[in-house]
Amino acid sequence: MAALIRRTFPTITRYSSSHSRNVSTYKAFESSSHVREQNVGLYGFEVLDTPKGFRRFVDEAIERSGELISYVSRLPPSMEVIRTMDDISDTVCSVVDSAEFCRNTHPDREYVEEANNACMRIYDYLHFLNTNHDLYNAVSRAERQGHLHTEEAQRAAHALRVDFEKGGIHLCAEKSDRVNQLNIEIANLGRKYNENINDDPGSVDIISTSCIPKHLQRLLQPIYGSFHGKPNGQLELSKLKRHGFRVKTDPDTLSSLLKSVSDSEVRKQLYITGNSAPHANLDVLDKLIAARNELAKILGYKSYAEFAVRPNMASSPDVVWSFLCDLSETLRHKADEEFKMIRDFKRKMCNEKFADLEPWDEAYFTGMMKSCTYNLDPSIIASYFSLSQCIDGLKVLLKSLFGATFYEVPLRTGESWHPNVLKLLLHHPEEGDLGYLYLDLYSRQGKYPGCAHFAIRGGRKLSESEYQLPVVALVCNFSGSPGSSSSRLNHMEVETLFHEFGHAIHSLLSRTDYQHFSGTRMVLDLAETPSNLFEYYVWDYRVLKTFAKHHSAGDVIPKKLVEAMNGAKSMFAATELQRQIFYSLMDQTLFGKQYSTPREIQSTIADLKSQHTSWNHVNGTHSHIRFPHLINYGAGYYSYLYAKCLSATIWQEICLEDPLSPCAGDSLRTKFLRHGGAKDPSNLLKGLVGDDILREVNGGIVPNISSLCEEMNL
Repeated sequence: MAALIRRTFPTITRYSSSHSRNVSTYKAFESSSHVREQNVGLYGFEVLDTPKGFRRFVDEAIERSGELISYVSRLPPSMEVIRTMDDISDTVCSVVDSAEFCRNTHPDREYVEEANNACMRIYDYLHFLNTNHDLYNAVSRAERQGHLHTEEAQRAAHALRVDFEKGGIHLCAEKSDRVNQLNIEIANLGRKYNENINDDPGSVDIISTSCIPKHLQRLLQPIYGSFHGKPNGQLELSKLKRHGFRVKTDPDTLSSLLKSVSDSEVRKQLYITGNSAPHANLDVLDKLIAARNELAKILGYKSYAEFAVRPNMASSPDVVWSFLCDLSETLRHKADEEFKMIRDFKRKMCNEKFADLEPWDEAYFTGMMKSCTYNLDPSIIASYFSLSQCIDGLKVLLKSLFGATFYEVPLRTGESWHPNVLKLLLHHPEEGDLGYLYLDLYSRQGKYPGCAHFAIRGGRKLSESEYQLPVVALVCNFSGSPGSSSSRLNHMEVETLFHEFGHAIHSLLSRTDYQHFSGTRMVLDLAETPSNLFEYYVWDYRVLKTFAKHHSAGDVIPKKLVEAMNGAKSMFAATELQRQIFYSLMDQTLFGKQYSTPREIQSTIADLKSQHTSWNHVNGTHSHIRFPHLINYGAGYYSYLYAKCLSATIWQEICLEDPLSPCAGDSLRTKFLRHGGAKDPSNLLKGLVGDDILREVNGGIVPNISSLCEEMNL
């Protein structure tokens, strides 16, 4: 599957040659905002004018791909081979990306079911494509015989060949079949892991209602006790008495309560339950580790971690491990100091001279310490961040940095999936239209949880004068609705919005020959860098004063408030970074060796926590059984820390002096964003900032951590 679909998570994905161009089925997103009365189809794909259109979408993609396979198998080694391969990929990805997006966001169950069926059918077809020896041989000959005249074509040929081989195409039939079976098993286990997290978040019955803050009680399920029974055992509802709350310990609820509940024993109950469910994932993860390990061994790798890391900048698990341990050692002293600060504060507040500090204390006491030190009121901060103003802030960034403007354009009949969706056109006064962005920002039942960037169509060069414009969507789950005065974000939500917007802008501003490298479709340990860079803008007063204004009074956010927010952010930065290092090491460890029992896994994770954090491991908890990044980023979670280091250097070297400078924006766009994954990642970074941004370690590449250390006063 990987050979023809290259994506980061949760989603991402050309079409060319005069021989193969046929865009009638995919005639969508013209640069005109002219409104047509007929149903243009979901996302502008005419074939998706009804839910059953997904069936035709798959049929037509398979038919079109068959024509292209026949064509490419007759070609001599040439640029045309790679171009046609990308045509096949774009044809299939049109279905994959639209179906994946639909089943995650569409409120109509019929659309969701048809999209699910389309996904299953197209993934079956992808297996046929990725085990097709005509395609593999054509790509191998093109790469080997050197008739590729551009760096991007050479990189595409190499990436396609390697990805084909990751699917086992070069192996004997028996091993190739086993690779396919394992890939199916791994996909099913990943789905089961995530389903278990949703279905069994754990719960705690809290009898004393007074320990739950009133503003959170409305979110919890009451427990009723009866003191008046009827002879037949039925309860008289009018005489039922509320006896407490049943608290589901899903991550969001758990996080809110651990920050707010003053009763230590209740926090302990919540923490242990929340970090030991769903128990079924102990077995699921054990099977997943075994399946991934077997897959890697068949393909000639020592471990799944080596299989996953080899294509990235790091190139080997040893390099990743070295980077993480160096960063851990650098942080340790400051993280220990922060731990002692929190412990001493707890002892003072509880009037207990020798009280121990436990993991369930962290959120509660750090929140209290930040509040005492900086007198921050989250509701006051949120009053400056209405959602509409935050979107205005994103527009300010685009205009200042890149000279481009977002215009709202009408949604045509049948194009949208919900009344709250907006469609924006990114336009540059000299270059013309650059791409389209859908905004689906408000929470609703059944929608993809959290925030994410989805690609619906990747950008690609059609001819010397024509470019297929990228189309992406930004999905969030903010409260309220369009025009609602209550649509205000807390600052963490603002940071998340800008993070996902960084991914979207990367996709919209890239200009690659092949959709295979469009936008975020690059090595995993570089893909998160633009999104991390965009987070910096929500902490800089020079940026915030352009859009963060009080929702009713209109006053600009006070500079002192922003300074206090930054101060609170830095108070326990080492502790938070230490946690991310632990997660990254856990990810590397789980997929770096074969474990015999879940108990052995648990012991290993407990050891990692004691070695690389200042906090105790709590017996009976299993931090690895509801960490979805183990599924999506297996052995790749370290990429977030790479991005954190890289973005810190880029910010300091390019953006810090004037974060809204057109000069800074020009450098970011021309030297980095526009190239997507089409250039060598180390050359890309060095061309942007200079050689010092990276270091070579044991044949791999790691980011320089000095900018991040300076930022954190290490």
